[in-house]
Amino acid sequence: MHPLAQLDHAHVWHPFTQMRDWLRQDPIVIVRGKGTTLEDANGQVYLDANSSIWTNLHGHQHPAINRAIRAQLGKIAHSSALGLANEPASRLAGRLVEAAQPPAGWRNPNHPRLTKVFYSDDGSTALEVSVKLAYEFVRRSREKTTAPRFLSIQGAYHGDTIGAVSLGHIDVFHRAYAGLLFKTDEVPSPYCYRCPYNRAKPERADARTYRKCEWECVGKVEQAFEKAAKQGKPYTALTFEPGIQGAAGMVPQPDGWLGKVARIARGHRALLIADEVLTGFGRTGSSETSPSLWACHHEQVQPDFLNVAKGLTGGYLPMAATLTTDEVFDAFLGEYEELKTFFHGHSYTGNQLGAAAALASLDLLERPANVKKRRQLEHHLRGALESLWSSPHVGDIRQVGLIVGVELVEDWRSRKSFDFREKAGIRVVDGMARRGVLTRHIGNTIVLMPPYCTTPSQLDQMVATLSESIQEALPGTTRGI
Repeated sequence: MHPLAQLDHAHVWHPFTQMRDWLRQDPIVIVRGKGTTLEDANGQVYLDANSSIWTNLHGHQHPAINRAIRAQLGKIAHSSALGLANEPASRLAGRLVEAAQPPAGWRNPNHPRLTKVFYSDDGSTALEVSVKLAYEFVRRSREKTTAPRFLSIQGAYHGDTIGAVSLGHIDVFHRAYAGLLFKTDEVPSPYCYRCPYNRAKPERADARTYRKCEWECVGKVEQAFEKAAKQGKPYTALTFEPGIQGAAGMVPQPDGWLGKVARIARGHRALLIADEVLTGFGRTGSSETSPSLWACHHEQVQPDFLNVAKGLTGGYLPMAATLTTDEVFDAFLGEYEELKTFFHGHSYTGNQLGAAAALASLDLLERPANVKKRRQLEHHLRGALESLWSSPHVGDIRQVGLIVGVELVEDWRSRKSFDFREKAGIRVVDGMARRGVLTRHIGNTIVLMPPYCTTPSQLDQMVATLSESIQEALPGTTRGI
């Protein structure tokens, strides 16, 4: 075992990892990266097929981001945002506000204008900021609101701080902390592949394309808001991951769902909290009619709180931001002795290195040539994924932009899930690693989320490796259906 691996086994406790299993294996120790590739301590080279847990946008060692960080290091790495401003954080706030404005031509021009940026450290803290701001804003601005209430989506994951966990509804992640949480309500996720209201029989296609339903999932949202209103306890806010739910298993929303649900929430004066930690910065694709970097804009939804992290710095440094409106900001203005200040902060809030990296990343994202390349990559990936339908253990292939979830099942005709004790997802990603492709599984769903610098041939290699690993790992796999 490599000396670095020995040190890891001796001292490092890894996130979302059963450490008993971890200590039984020789871990991959990453020492460098370039573009879409990673190299371990033994010299083995891999393709980074999940963008280093969904963060890396432009590839590792991108020269433009490297230059921006080096230039900033020549000035200063960090100074406090408590009582001080700094150049790159100020410039980044302006750029984020500009990018957050809806594209021209929306049907309804009366939407919130996001003008204020509160910096934090990661996706969890960005959502924590939104929860605190929404909670206090409603208490200050709406009469008789003493106990604000939050509604979120079944299978929601919004981070691991206590407020963010309270918004979540994934039992395996959140059950252990139930005694620490405040209560939130949930409404059904539009999980077409396993929706109890979807009457369609399984087909060899994304379940959203052949579903047979009457939008019952939307009806459940409307019922929840109406019930809360009748009880005199209306919801303060609806929190959602627009376009696709990540940790739920890469569960995408059918076209139209978000727009319908947002209109219901608006009709009940609820705030909209958009968790774009995964989906932001072009991950969910773009088109000529929807060129925005944000998933919520694809359905002409403008939230009151827009939360970003992960790809904000191009995957280089931990940094997050919560964007909100003048109306929310103004509720915290007052004289010093009134104590209306937003009492929340982080030591590295608005740090210069992170902001410099983020500015360089935004420059790359907005270049027309790069926008075109992302669209071409998305189209190529969609075609490559078609080959996976030949496996009887592929139940659903879900693609939104450059985000893919491949759900593994015992047999596609029955949709029967593998028992977790069979470790189907683990066996497949382990097989992919042996073949030189690194990614993660979410239960029985395999994630592909390549950096934007990935070439078509590298995409083909990722998909082919996934196919080979499914055939090797899952018993009874045969070609054809």
